[in-house]
This record gives sequence, structure tokens and C-alpha cells, in this order.
Amino acid sequence: MRSFITRIATSDDLPRILEIYNQGIEDRIATLETETKNWSYIEHWFSDHQGRYAVLVAEADNNVIGWAALNPYSHRCAYKGVADLSIYIDRQFRGKGVGSTLLQSVEEVARENDFYKIVLFTFPFNEKGQGLYRKTGYREVGVYEKQGIMDGQFIDVMIMEKLLF
Repeated sequence: MRSFITRIATSDDLPRILEIYNQGIEDRIATLETETKNWSYIEHWFSDHQGRYAVLVAEADNNVIGWAALNPYSHRCAYKGVADLSIYIDRQFRGKGVGSTLLQSVEEVARENDFYKIVLFTFPFNEKGQGLYRKTGYREVGVYEKQGIMDGQFIDVMIMEKLLF
């Protein structure tokens, strides 16, 4: 794979962030969302992801090929050091090291912003995603049974976590 960099996202990245997120929705492997999102949605989402709750992108040849975001785990002050992770990779670049690099970068940003733990939610059938997370130090905490409904079917959701220090 050609080389790529990671950096903090800017509003110029939103078209590709939206496109990659919609791929994740269409592929049914990373989110319980079933309807693709529009420009208004992504603009509002991005305005909520400033400061501590950063969005990072992976970029190759001036093209965004993946992104990761730190999200609030809870708005209760006791959980201010815990972030919820979102990560999406363009279909063409999955399995090529982009996810590992983005995870490393987003964890650095999380530490800089006083997060001590990252949690994530994945599907038990997303074995490639779980492999990536385990390889980078995440552990399975448990599975919420019938946590959501996607395409008329109950879906279990696995919780994973990583302590940053």
C-alpha cells in the first residue's frame, strides 16, 4: 500500500468523511444505522466534534481514505475520561494498515486530551474489526444481546475497551 498520513480533520474533509460513513452504513458491518446520512447531518456532527472530541483522518495522495472520532461515552462528569470510538475505513483500503495507524493516532490525541480509556462497540460477526482491535490492545468486555434492530433483525453488540495509561 502506498504511504499515508493521519491528521486532525478539517471541514474540507467532510465530503469524504460522509462518503466513507455511508459506506459503513451500506455494508452493515460497523453501525446499527440503516439510512445513509446527508450533508446537513455531517455538518452538525462535525460541529460537535471539536476540541477533546476530535476527528482524525488518514490521507493518501491528498485523498481521505479513513477516519476515526472520539465521542462522548457519557455526559456524566464521572466518565469525562472515557471516550467512545468511531472508526471507518474506505472499502478499497480495508485490511491495509489504515485502521491500525488511525487507532494509534487517535489514542495519542485521546491521551493529550486527558482520556484514560477508550471504549468501542462492534458486532460479534465483525471478526476483521475485532482482530484489529485486539491486535492494538483492546479487550472484549462483553456482549449486549439484542442491543438493536437492523433490517428487521435483533443484533448483538460487543463492547471492547483499552486503558490508555
